[in-house]
Amino acid sequence: MKKLFAVLLLCGAEMAIFATCAASQQMVSSGPGVSSGPAADVDNNSASVADTRSASLSLPPRPKGKTTILGGEIRSFDPVRDQFSLRLYGQRPMKIWFDERTQVYRNGEKIPVRELGPEDHASVETILDGDNVFAVSIHILTGPEEGECEGRVVRYNPGNGELVVASQMSPAPITFLVPANASIGRVGEREFTTGPSGLSDLVAGSLVSVSFTAGSARRNVANEIKVMAVPGASFEFSGNISFLDMHTGTLVLVDPRDEKSYRIHFDSGRLPASATLRPQASVTVTATYDGTGYAASAITAN
Repeated sequence: MKKLFAVLLLCGAEMAIFATCAASQQMVSSGPGVSSGPAADVDNNSASVADTRSASLSLPPRPKGKTTILGGEIRSFDPVRDQFSLRLYGQRPMKIWFDERTQVYRNGEKIPVRELGPEDHASVETILDGDNVFAVSIHILTGPEEGECEGRVVRYNPGNGELVVASQMSPAPITFLVPANASIGRVGEREFTTGPSGLSDLVAGSLVSVSFTAGSARRNVANEIKVMAVPGASFEFSGNISFLDMHTGTLVLVDPRDEKSYRIHFDSGRLPASATLRPQASVTVTATYDGTGYAASAITAN
């Protein structure tokens, strides 16, 4: 069993991908102007290498951002359009794109991306590329697998141990079974992590990262839950402003300590210092998490 990590959301208990092996045969013509001797083989090999290098150089760099691991059954595999549909258990299929940048592994061993085909168990590490979901890597598995999902708590039922989490990478909330031996703890700033933690943190609006195993009966069993924020908690962010909208009172700050982006709302009437804000400016923001987002209570230029 292999653990696959990613930042927003693994959605299935049993996962699937496609794996068809196609063997191609090269035909060498001996027509006019083409030699079939050793010199021709050298020329053809050189041309093949050149074509491969050219194709590699023509590919853009991998999209930047946080990746999320998704699991399910891949259907409608289209090698011409470089896309497939990932069928997430209990949810609608998700269209995912891939190309030669995508790394493919079968039971931990790397295979060519063009050997992809139907499979019953797989995990797909994804990243947003504009409006599309791009496959960074595909892991074809033959047994139960583990994954990680990051999102916001919709509800937790202590009676049956069901935790429902909404994630940006899933069209529908994901349900987890939280057993009595599941590890639950806070992560992040010292002021936040020193506070009491446990099942009481699993309230609606809390931001969590759930590491889980696809258990029996197609259920996601939570092994570890990292609590990143709870409603009412205060945080201090420091970094550069990557986005600023004075009309809506919104800024996005990139904190170099964890390389994450935080969307923070501010009231310019209550915070006069906000009038001097500029894109790329270095600032420190004290904000409170209210269950839906961060609201600034103080902004200081660095």
